[in-house]
Formats: sequence, structure tokens, C-alpha cells
Amino acid sequence: MTKDSSESLAVSASPVTVFAPAKINLVLRILDRRTDGFHNLWSLMQTVRLEDEVVIRINQEHTDIRLRCDVPSLSVDHTNLVYRAAEAVLRRCERRVGVEIVLIKRIPMGAGLGGGSSDAAATIVGLDRALSLGWSSADMAQVGQALGSDVPFFFFAPSAVVTGRGEQVHSVRMAENRWVVLVNPGFSVETKWAYQELSSSRNQVRPLSDIHAALGRESGISWEQALEVAENDFEAPVFGAHPSLQEIKQALMAQGAEAALLSGSGATVFGIFRNEGEARKAQVHFQIQPRLKVFVVVASSGPLIVKS
Repeated sequence: MTKDSSESLAVSASPVTVFAPAKINLVLRILDRRTDGFHNLWSLMQTVRLEDEVVIRINQEHTDIRLRCDVPSLSVDHTNLVYRAAEAVLRRCERRVGVEIVLIKRIPMGAGLGGGSSDAAATIVGLDRALSLGWSSADMAQVGQALGSDVPFFFFAPSAVVTGRGEQVHSVRMAENRWVVLVNPGFSVETKWAYQELSSSRNQVRPLSDIHAALGRESGISWEQALEVAENDFEAPVFGAHPSLQEIKQALMAQGAEAALLSGSGATVFGIFRNEGEARKAQVHFQIQPRLKVFVVVASSGPLIVKS
């Protein structure tokens, strides 16, 4: 059997759809700068049920990567993480096949919700299924870590403690569940700028607390434990430049959130609620402001969802 014929037998003829969830950072500590120029971080991350869709089809009639997206402003060439993820998979598995991808966006871009990273992870998962590669989560995370710091997390979702540059991921089980109100202000915060502002605004790096370190060794964490120590190092510099984001956080707390926090480097602010009813009441408060994008979603309780 030739290599080409064996490859034709080892691919899915049907499209594979992967639902790529957004993430929030229940804790985000930015620690010391590494020798490679990046920062060490410590984050407790959680997926939420606001999802993009990545639809992948293998086409044996060409060997191109063809990406389409329902958002015209989003590039569909090698600058897109989805395109780069597909390139990385094909390079690692040494396959020459055509890959056609449709990306349906629902997660706001540049919002601190990890949409691009999740889409990249979903592409790797989808191609693993479509090409019958049989990779483990660790295999896929190794491919993903070269694409972005948040990518490895999604292979160990829904909840994990992420350390190092983002490549060290320790899955944890979050007991019970919560509802999340995501409030996006309609503008983005550039991650590079946020890091620069953080570095210039602090005299020293505050060490990781013993409480956070202890949580990182647990296999299971309650929401109460997580919310008691919720914090984000980016809030001080980002709120200083964008006071409206701090106002959103305060409004979420006033509406009954157990905790409210900036996600990632922003600009989305989220509030955690015990049930859907309380979350929907808070949603009404923000919906009267047309500039805001407001989502009410449940915290995800499982890994990336694949349909084929």
C-alpha cells in the first residue's frame, strides 16, 4: 500500500466540528520575567459556555489550507492562529492533505477571553480526529504551546491551574457550578501594552501567596475557595487607563455577583453568580447600555466538544 493510499484511508470523509469555549481567569498573577523575555504566570482558568465553532473538512484533491470566517475583518491567512495551528499539525504528522476550515465567531476578539487560543486548540483537536492521529492531550498541548500561552490550557479544560509561560497545566475539578455574566465594553486592550503598563507601574513583583500555591496542588477546588482568592494583576494598570471597566466591576458586585474580575488583560469584565436567575437580573442592568456586549453563560463542565 502506498503512503498516499494509506493516508486516504486514515482521514474522515465527514466534516468535524469542534466547539471552542471562551475562558475566564479566576486568578491571574504575573510573576517574574523569564530569560526568554516572557513572564512566568500563575492562573486558575475556567472555560465558559460561550463558544466559537471550528468546522474542519479534509479534501484529498488539493494540499492547501483554506480558511473562511464569518467575520470579514479577521484575517484568514498565516497570521490567523487557526491557520497556523493547522500548519503545525500537518508539519508534525508529516501529512500532505487539503484542509478546509470554517470559523464561526461568537467570542469577542481582543477581549481577554482566549477566543483565538481556543480556536487554535479546537483546530488541533479537530485535525487529530479528522486524520485519526490518536494524539494525547499532552501531545496536542505540545503543538499548541508554540502558538500562544493560553493554548495548552484548552486541552485540559474545563478548569486548570496554569503556570510557567502557560505550558504547565494542572487540571482541577471545580465542585458544583456557577453562572457567569460577561460584560464586554466594545473595545479591546492590547496584551503587549498591558504587560508594559504593569511592568512600569510596579516597583517589585509580589510573590505568589501560600494560599495560591496550595490551591495549585489540589485535585479539586470549591468555587468558594477560588472566589475568596480571586485577583488579577492587570486590573490596576488597565483600570487606571480605562475607568469604565472598574465601573463595570463595581456594578456587577452591586448586582449581587459573588466576585467580579477583569479577564486576562481585558477588556471583558465578568461576574460570578450562584444561579441563572441572579445572572439574568444582572444582565438586564447592563443591556440598557447599547455600547456593551453582555453574555450570560454557564461555566463549562467538560472538555472541548467534538462532533463528527
